[in-house]
Amino acid sequence: MEFARFIALIRGHLLTGDELVGQRDWDLASRHFGYPREEIYGIIREQLRAYRTPAFDGDLKALVRAVKEHNAKQYAKARAKVAAALDAADADLKLRQPNWPRFTLAVAMQVLKTAPDEYDDAVGTGRNAGRIVHSIGYQTARGFILQANRMVESVAGDFAGNNAAALADLRAGFAELKQTFTGVNAPKQAPIGYPAALEIVARIEKAVGKLT
Repeated sequence: MEFARFIALIRGHLLTGDELVGQRDWDLASRHFGYPREEIYGIIREQLRAYRTPAFDGDLKALVRAVKEHNAKQYAKARAKVAAALDAADADLKLRQPNWPRFTLAVAMQVLKTAPDEYDDAVGTGRNAGRIVHSIGYQTARGFILQANRMVESVAGDFAGNNAAALADLRAGFAELKQTFTGVNAPKQAPIGYPAALEIVARIEKAVGKLT
């Protein structure tokens, strides 16, 4: 499950970077595109062959370089190559799982549970209490929330007949988080407290437990 979690975390970073590129915030986007290579790739490098995933270190480098140069054409090419590698990883993971929907929910929860801590790092203390002082943390948390939600929705249909109330609770929790983390640009004031974020994630996890 760890390999799958790291692949999903990479996707979360890329979601944020894509949004920032879309609004031409190239410099901030390059930082988010840099995290997969700086913080994750080295951990999964030795596992890529086992999961029939092509090496994509060079593609990540090319992606960051293209964004730093504000080169939209090269950005699109490099981004497509990274996406192809991640798709290959997911394809092999899916072949290995006897219950892909349940596995996907489990991985999505692991991704979601990293979001509150990322968010907590973004919120100031002391004189800056209640203010977003590190936009990167807010954006990273939001990217992980969006990626976890995408994963959940990709298999939600498989659980529709299990427990309709639990599925509704699950979706309501994600709706609340997405309403809180509305846009990719961090607000000045923290939209929610860290304990409240943890509480929403706990409710979602409880709903997942009822489904699986």
